Amino acid sequence: MNEIEIIIDTEDIKEFLYLNLIDRGFIPEENFLEEISDIFFDYLITKNVIDELNEI
Repeated sequence: MNEIEIIIDTEDIKEFLYLNLIDRGFIPEENFLEEISDIFFDYLITKNVIDELNEI
């Protein structure tokens, strides 16, 4: 299987979750969005969907 490079960070996840939660009638707080986006990012790593890279 070929690999492709995709850059995903928690800010992108946070914005995606915010917009989707608003569309569904929720008004999420900033600290909630930060925590849930970190959890989702860790989930993607755990499921081997993404690899975490350390920035230099």
